[in-house]
Amino acid sequence: MQCLSAVGFILLKAIMKFYTLILLCCLFNFTQQLNEQDRCVCELTNKEKAFPHETLNSVNENASKCSHTVSPQKALELESLLLGLKVRLPQLLKDVSTLEKEDDGELYGVVSLQVIENELIEIKNMVDRLNRTTQGFQHLTTDSGRQLNHLKADLEQLELYDILQVEKSRKANQRLKRDLEICRNDAQPTPHPDDVQTSDICPHGKFVNITGPRFYSNGESTVSHKYGGWGRDPKPELGKENWYWRVILNVNNIFANHITFYSSLSTLTVGIKLPGNFIIHPSNPTTNTIQGPNVVVYGDALFYNCYNSDRLCRFNLTSKTVSTLQLPQGTRYNSKGNFCHLSECYVYTDMDLATDESGVWLIYSTVHDFGNLVLAKVEEGDPPTLNQTWHTSVYKQAVTNTFMACGVLYATRFINNGMEEIFYSFDTSTGEEKFNLGIFIHKMCPNINFLNYSPVDQLLYAYCDAYMVSYDVLFE
Repeated sequence: MQCLSAVGFILLKAIMKFYTLILLCCLFNFTQQLNEQDRCVCELTNKEKAFPHETLNSVNENASKCSHTVSPQKALELESLLLGLKVRLPQLLKDVSTLEKEDDGELYGVVSLQVIENELIEIKNMVDRLNRTTQGFQHLTTDSGRQLNHLKADLEQLELYDILQVEKSRKANQRLKRDLEICRNDAQPTPHPDDVQTSDICPHGKFVNITGPRFYSNGESTVSHKYGGWGRDPKPELGKENWYWRVILNVNNIFANHITFYSSLSTLTVGIKLPGNFIIHPSNPTTNTIQGPNVVVYGDALFYNCYNSDRLCRFNLTSKTVSTLQLPQGTRYNSKGNFCHLSECYVYTDMDLATDESGVWLIYSTVHDFGNLVLAKVEEGDPPTLNQTWHTSVYKQAVTNTFMACGVLYATRFINNGMEEIFYSFDTSTGEEKFNLGIFIHKMCPNINFLNYSPVDQLLYAYCDAYMVSYDVLFE
């Protein structure tokens, strides 16, 4: 019985396999016989309009062209022409008045008339250029206005594709943030003058970052004059609040004997100097000559390292007189205590002058401090004097530059040709030193030969390989 049962079970399995094969064959044959029309195909229909990517690309391209066409540099030519006429016309009037008073009817009158004729030709050329520039600006204004209207219309059309209203929500959030900020400012009580603290703490808050560059130009100089300095007077005389100054060292990057002034940033860019004699000494070099690029102007006076000497010089820009201060014994000078990095030292940078909210500072090194940075406060006077002195633990030749801001000394080091790092700080109010600030400066040239902070506009002024550069200093 058991054998018959086993045989029956095996026979049943064989019959089931046979039927399964028959079904598979039938299914395969049926599938092969299906026509293309009998197959199921699903079509997806999008009722929304296709996003106009070409329009968006066109808007981006036109906006970029508009930003390139309408730039601050466009106004420089117009401003320089106006300033040039402002200088030339009074000079022409003066020459005509001189001719009227001193005309002898002979050779002097002929020469003077020739000079006046040349001046009139130059003024006429400037007026013609001014007219052409003005007409060009009128066309530029008309074209730019038309382009902006087109861009506005295109953007309004593109906003219709914002089905999820992301852009609308973003604008609403911006309005809310603006209203909230206004509300916060209105809610803060105005401090009474007696309640304002007049301590040495920085009024701007903590120094946190450097952005920019904001300005970049070589002005009227050539690349052969690599070293120099520039900036503004933090304590200017009345009428000189917008003046800029510049000192350019000779081709050997050692000394200079004069300083030039400009009435604005645009005149500095195009090289229109203010009239006046700011020559320290007619012959070069002398003991009163400027040595090195690290100079500053403060209180209508130029502070610098006296030539071939361990003394500090102060040139009074009004009286044209020089007073000196003998520095402590052992002070390094004559390119023995320079700012350096691994590949190069910046010659004759033994002494660095700096300005901040409190006045003038002197950064130098001595043999007694093993070449470490020494910081001293320079007190105003004629001659100047040194007040309190601080001794740091950072080696001067491991530093590429220094500057002061709110009573804090900052030092930089070379990272590469495109980057400088502010790595060190020394707080004069607490004596605290930090070696890991990690604030970076994006350089326009490999070497920064001059660095100084201006409390007037919270800008960091740099001079690198004959170019003037400025950066925004950000506080908390």
